[in-house]
Amino acid sequence: MAMKYFLEACCTSAADAVTAQRSGAARIELCSRLDIGGVTPSEDLIRETLLALAEDSAPIPVNVLVRPRGGDFVYSETEIEETLAGIEMCKRLSVSDSAGREHRVNGVVIGALRPDGGIDLPAMRRLVAAARPLEVTFHRAFDECADLERGLEDVVSLGCERLLTSGHEPDAFAGRFTLARLVRQAAGRIVILAGCGVRPHNIDAIASASSAPEFHSSTLTGW
Repeated sequence: MAMKYFLEACCTSAADAVTAQRSGAARIELCSRLDIGGVTPSEDLIRETLLALAEDSAPIPVNVLVRPRGGDFVYSETEIEETLAGIEMCKRLSVSDSAGREHRVNGVVIGALRPDGGIDLPAMRRLVAAARPLEVTFHRAFDECADLERGLEDVVSLGCERLLTSGHEPDAFAGRFTLARLVRQAAGRIVILAGCGVRPHNIDAIASASSAPEFHSSTLTGW
């Protein structure tokens, strides 16, 4: 099915990922425990999802959330080390489909903040460096930044390909005008991925107001 917008589907199972692929999603964000905001999925789930997408049809990219726990985004050194280990797992993983073709994780979704609400640049530099050559999305930890404009410049300086944000609001519809300001500030240096509460009934309004090039949704209903 053709999708009007570039939609990333947040999925917690291989079955959900296949449904999203068949519904026209352009990319998967794979995670576990959405009830606590999402954490790193297991190695088995990542393998299962890559293989299910590969065997279903021409597979779409899979980005994996790497987050050691729910709650805030201020991490201890132990939690940074756990995140690094999760990134290395994603880089190492490889599955082969029935035709012998290899499939790997496309990118990781990460983020870390300082106690004062700024981007934790030292921690993030370590995480981004460890992630390469995978793509890097900075996740909605950004929406807890004290200063969005400064935060955006910091995320750009890290070389992240993408920033997932609701525009510092509970959902992307409420944050659509802030999203527009972020898109203008980004000026093509990073992709603004509008997420949280994106649904078939409001995506047109979010897209029109924000000019965001990509959208993220955790529901597959109605697409």
